Order: sequence, then structure tokens, then C-alpha cells
Amino acid sequence: MESRSRRNFLAEVGKGMLTAGIGVTLAEEFGLASESPDKSGEKGAKRLDFGRLESLAAMLQENSADKALALSVERLQSGTSLRDLTAAAALANARAFGGEDYVGYHAFMALAPAYEMSKERSLRHAALPVLKVLYRSTNQIQSKGARASDTLTPLEGESVSANFPTENDLRESYRAREMGRAESQFHSISRQSAQKALEALQPLVQDDTDVHRVVLAYRAWDLLGLTGKEHAHTTLRQSVRYCVNAEKNRVAKGYPVSGIRTCLPKLMDQYHLLESAPGQRQAEDSWVKDLSETLLKSTPEGAAEAIAVAIREGFSLNVIGEALSLAATQQTLRDPGRTAALPGKPIGSVHGDSPGVHASDSVNAWRNMAQACRRDHAVAGLITAGFHLAVAQRLDWAKLPGYPFAEHLIAVKTKDGAALLRELETAIQENHQARSAAIVHQYGALGYGARPIFDLLLSYAVSEDGTLHAEKYYRTVAEEFGRTRKAFRWTHLTALARVTASEYGKRADGYEETLRLLKLS
Repeated sequence: MESRSRRNFLAEVGKGMLTAGIGVTLAEEFGLASESPDKSGEKGAKRLDFGRLESLAAMLQENSADKALALSVERLQSGTSLRDLTAAAALANARAFGGEDYVGYHAFMALAPAYEMSKERSLRHAALPVLKVLYRSTNQIQSKGARASDTLTPLEGESVSANFPTENDLRESYRAREMGRAESQFHSISRQSAQKALEALQPLVQDDTDVHRVVLAYRAWDLLGLTGKEHAHTTLRQSVRYCVNAEKNRVAKGYPVSGIRTCLPKLMDQYHLLESAPGQRQAEDSWVKDLSETLLKSTPEGAAEAIAVAIREGFSLNVIGEALSLAATQQTLRDPGRTAALPGKPIGSVHGDSPGVHASDSVNAWRNMAQACRRDHAVAGLITAGFHLAVAQRLDWAKLPGYPFAEHLIAVKTKDGAALLRELETAIQENHQARSAAIVHQYGALGYGARPIFDLLLSYAVSEDGTLHAEKYYRTVAEEFGRTRKAFRWTHLTALARVTASEYGKRADGYEETLRLLKLS
């Protein structure tokens, strides 16, 4: 597979990332130049204004989902770039919901993955992933009445601190559940730089273990490659509000504080992790596998300490991240499936908010933020990732068998690549998770390239509903496959095949209409 670089604000994450040529317009470099001042909106109300993206954002926020979809296709056909449309959708979503609506922030988190997915498709089909998520986001805006009432409004005048608060100041305001003070402090920090804003979020994100607080923070940062860093305050501000609201909810329900609040500073001090230089030590395959198995059977405190010990011993953060990622993927492969049916999630299914999918998306976010942040936050983030992985364990993962099972591997008779792809498509359409996993495992073991498998699974990640997680999880697997050593990388793709077979059968809302508008079959 060809290598590709991450965006200019993230470090190189390894080779093997998946891309495909999609033409000049959709392959522009990331980043937007114009700065967006605040100005008055309709009826005299103050409203965030997104400069040259404002007309697109307003179109997506103020029209029905069907009309916004049709108008979006018209804009694309008249020359608007898919990058601009994605950026405007993200900003409209942030302004409308501010990270306070479950379906809303899931759509926000799916936009950057959808745009990356568009690069893996032919030029004619490139817009499909983005338009699918755009429809979901716009539909939620309309159903919640958010077209006429913004959650995020300008912070002006005396509400903005004249000084630059510290990261600790912001954490104290969040823990005190003082939304106004926290927002004012974060706004002041954001005026220094987007990087400062990201760093300031880390103590908040590391203060509890919740998949949404870490993935929302990372995806808000990730989207700056599309919106431009001048919109960092708008996208990252959602995480401040999410964390403050989560703390309010914790106190209101009488829940105890997360153990990470005492575990993390204890381990940082015990192993002198702020004093040591960044480790570059590499590891054998057996070490990575052993650490991943340790994480699967540990308590949260034990998993966090295992990561701290590895850091202290000088292993590179990327190697440690591989073990974390492998453990999360094993949760997907070992999951016995749901025991009770939920809307869009039948008994036995593992797509959507399943333990493995959540764990994989969380670890991916922790790893990427570790690469984007300074060392102390990177180290603390990976320790929190270990704690997070273990605290979310609802099953005894170490004792559960994982796909592919021997009987399913034996049943895969052919060694022909094209025949295996046909069998995989049949297995997916029959919702046969075990067989799908076995076919992909065998395909990789035979030495075939991953691109045809990704192409097939991508088509279903776009067409199927996936209950809010299809785009994020597909992108997680693509990234983790690309930066994982050869011995383990197909584990991620095998897990994606299982999840794809699980989610097949419920078409995404708006997908058929999108095909019609784009004149695709």
C-alpha cells in the first residue's frame, strides 16, 4: 500500500495509509485562509459568522434535510469543493448543537472521517460519504429546532478574560461546573493559538473515561484541516461544554469521580514520567502481543500502570499505542454480541456503540492526540487510554475466544482472490459475521493486498446506517491498519469485516436520494 502523510498539524503516523486519486478539486491541500469575525444574525441576535463559509453553513442549518441535500449537490456541480462543503457542515453543526446533542455531535465527529473516505472513492462517487453524514446532521438540526436557535453564540466584551488563564485554571472551572467562567477562559486561551487551545483541553479530557469526550476533542481538532485553524475556538469549544455538562450530570446523579483522577497523577509521580526523555525503544512482536493481552485482563489501575511502566522503560509511544489498539480490536473480535435487541441493533450484532467499536475509536483518538500534543500530555493521554480501555470492559475478554474460529477458517476453501471477494460480499449480505471475518483473515494470510477488501467494506460503510459509528470506525481501522506492524495489521481489517456484516441491512437515511441526485446506480 502507498504511504500518505497526515495533515500538516499532526505528525507522521506511519506508512500504509489508504488513498485514491479523486481529481484536482477534492485533492486540494487542507486549510482555509479567511478569518471569520462575529456579526449580528437575523432579528438582531448575535450569531457566529464563518466568513466565506457562512453562506454554505447557513444553507445547511436553515433548510430541511432533503432540500439541503439537493442544494449541496447543486453547489458541488457548480464548482463548490467537497472540502468546503464538509467544513461548512461541521461549523453549522457546531453552532447549532455545541456538543450538546447526542446524534448531533456524532454527526460532527463523522464528518472528517467521511471526507477522508471520499478520497478512497472514484471521482463520481467521492461525495457520497460526506453527503450521507451531511444529511444526518441537517436532519437532526431540523428535528431539534436548531435552525432558529444556536447553542454556540459569540463571546464578547466583558465575558472574555483579558489575561491568559492556565490549563489548571480551566480545569478548576470545569470541575467547579462553572460554564461561563470555563468558556471565558478557553476563549482567552484560544486567542493565543489553536495548539494552545488543544493543549488546554487535555486535562479536561483526561479527567474521566468517556468515549465521547476523547473522540469529540480529537475530531474537533482533526476538522481544523478542513475549516482552517481560525475556527479552532468554535470546534474545540464544544469539548469544554461537553466536559462541563458531563461533570454537572455526574454530580447531579451522585456518581463518584473517576479513578483516573487519582491514578494518573500517582503514576506520573511514581515513575517520574515528566523527568524522562521521550523513549524510542522498539519492541518485538511478542512484546506488543503480551502487553495487549495484559491490558485485556487488567483492572483499570493495572492497565494504566502497565502503560506507565512501558513508558518508563523507554518504549516509544507508537509501539505502546500499537498494543492499545490491538487490545481494543480484540474486544471487537471476542465480543459475543448483543443479548437484547435495540433499534437498528439486533441480537448478536456488534456494530454501533458496541464495546469493541467504542474502544477502538477511543484508542485511535488517544493515539492521535498524543501525536498532536506536547510530551507530558501525550504520556498522560496514553496512560488514560489504558485505564479507559480496562474500565469499559464489561466482559472477561482474556477468556473469550476471538474471530476467526477454526471451523470457519476450514470452511473457506478457495485461494483465489476474486472468488474470496465474492464470498465476502455474500457473507456480509447474509449478516454472517464469523464467515466474513474468516474470509478476510484468509485473504490477508494468502498475501493479497488490502485495497480490494477496503474498497468492498468502504461501500457498505457508506451505504449502511451503522447507527452513528460507520464512518468513524472505518477511518479508525484504515489508520490503525496503516500504522500497525505486518504481524497484526490484518487483525484490524478482520474486525472491520465482522462489524460490516453486523451492520448490513439498514440503509442510511437519505442514501437512495443521494444516489438519485448524483445520477448513480
